[in-house]
Amino acid sequence: MPAPEAVTDGAVSAGQGIAPIVDGLAPAAQGLAPAVPPPTGASVEAVAHAADHSLLGLVVQAGPVVQGVMGALVLASIICWAIMIEKGILLGRLQREVKALANTGDPAAATGEGLAARIQRAAAREWAEGREHDESRGEYRERIERAMRETLSGALRRAQHGTAFLATTGAIGPFVGLFGTVWGIMGSFQGIAQSRDTSLAVVAPGIAEALLATAIGLFAAIPAVIGYNRIARRVAGLRADALAAIGATGARLSGRPPRGGNLARAAE
Repeated sequence: MPAPEAVTDGAVSAGQGIAPIVDGLAPAAQGLAPAVPPPTGASVEAVAHAADHSLLGLVVQAGPVVQGVMGALVLASIICWAIMIEKGILLGRLQREVKALANTGDPAAATGEGLAARIQRAAAREWAEGREHDESRGEYRERIERAMRETLSGALRRAQHGTAFLATTGAIGPFVGLFGTVWGIMGSFQGIAQSRDTSLAVVAPGIAEALLATAIGLFAAIPAVIGYNRIARRVAGLRADALAAIGATGARLSGRPPRGGNLARAAE
């Protein structure tokens, strides 16, 4: 029976003999082992961190439908601001014309192509025809004022052209932006389902892109509503002031007869 020391020495020698073989096979096994891909969630999160989260970056990274909604809302906002600026200039000029109408006494002296001059020439034409034999003074005055009101109404209608676009943008702008938001959030949830990662870094960029559409819709709608209401109030105020001036002019003209041919030529 061999001694324990001999058995141990033999086992050690055998182990030392096998060790070089195992060491030789290790590189080959490492070369044959397939590379393990990184976890999908980690790669998606890395891409999310690398994305541009600025406003311009969110617009660029958004889907085509959301980009189309944003572009339409931005274009509508630009058109609304152009309309509001143009109407502000026009209504300011009309306000000066209404003041001139209230301060002018003799329709025969009306010159130029402004609103006040056109209204006075319309009154002068009716005044030049004179009062009919069977026509009362009230009917004569109403005929003069009606001619002036028709000229005023035409000018105010032209001043209100384009304001319907403001009302439309103010009414549907938020809903158009909400459509873009819903569509973008649907895309975000589809991306979450594909990546199988619900971390905030993955979810937040897509939702931010979608919510930006609603923000742009409100940015277009709020000024449009304010501008429409302001234009409507200014037009109503101008109408009231002009009608008061027309009434005063009609009362003054109907109380005295026309002064012959000079007024008739001025009315023409």
